[in-house]
Amino acid sequence: MIRPRLLVISDLDGTLLDHQDYSWQPALPALEKLRGAGIPLILNSSKTAEEIRKLREELGNTDPFIVENGAAVVIPAGTFGDAGETVVNFGASRSQVLDVLSRLRVRGARFRGFEDMSVAELAELTGLTPEQAELAKRRLGTEPLIWEGSEEERVEFEAGLAAENLRLVQGGRFFHAMGVFDKADGARFLLEKYQERYGGGPIIAIALGDSPNDQQLLESADIPVVIRGVNSDDVQLPSAKHAMRSLKPGPEGWNECVLNLLFEYGY
Repeated sequence: MIRPRLLVISDLDGTLLDHQDYSWQPALPALEKLRGAGIPLILNSSKTAEEIRKLREELGNTDPFIVENGAAVVIPAGTFGDAGETVVNFGASRSQVLDVLSRLRVRGARFRGFEDMSVAELAELTGLTPEQAELAKRRLGTEPLIWEGSEEERVEFEAGLAAENLRLVQGGRFFHAMGVFDKADGARFLLEKYQERYGGGPIIAIALGDSPNDQQLLESADIPVVIRGVNSDDVQLPSAKHAMRSLKPGPEGWNECVLNLLFEYGY
């Protein structure tokens, strides 16, 4: 039997990274197996490019990655034959997002975004180190925020964003104000690039996530995997697909599911 080519696309917080301490070490067996088999691991997160670069160094990951919920795809030099690193942007820029948020705040919207927080405050809120918090503030196209108003006011806030061609997405820890794009856009873009690289042969795309923020990504994959977490019960699994839910949370669940799938496909 000829083994199919696999492409693994993974959320980070609460999925590959522990929700509390951001550790990924419990997933090491699966990570090493992916690397040994030459299977690309596409990190796809609400995190910034600079944050993901640091994590990729720790993981020894050299594959393309998707930042800020699909705001941009970063393709390392040489991945698809390009001489230098390539950044492909989707949707509104962060300056556009901040401009709209500022106008909605004047109209009464109550929220606190990363732009409003000092590095020290963000570090305390998230458990990140000050260095990590600084990287988290360097954004390309989204603004994470804590909603401080009522549910009724939030509905009005979302309508105000929609009028400006923006939207509000709930992640594992924050809401994210962003343009009309999602994690699936970058994943589909990269899947096409890998299909070209491999000569157009079939590729099985495996996507892993833990929150409603990952819904479109999971629906776009051949094999959606929901990792048990804080908001994982709110994620709907496409019934017509080879879908999975992990028994364990975070990187432990990630490790088990990926190893099981690799075994199933002969790796």
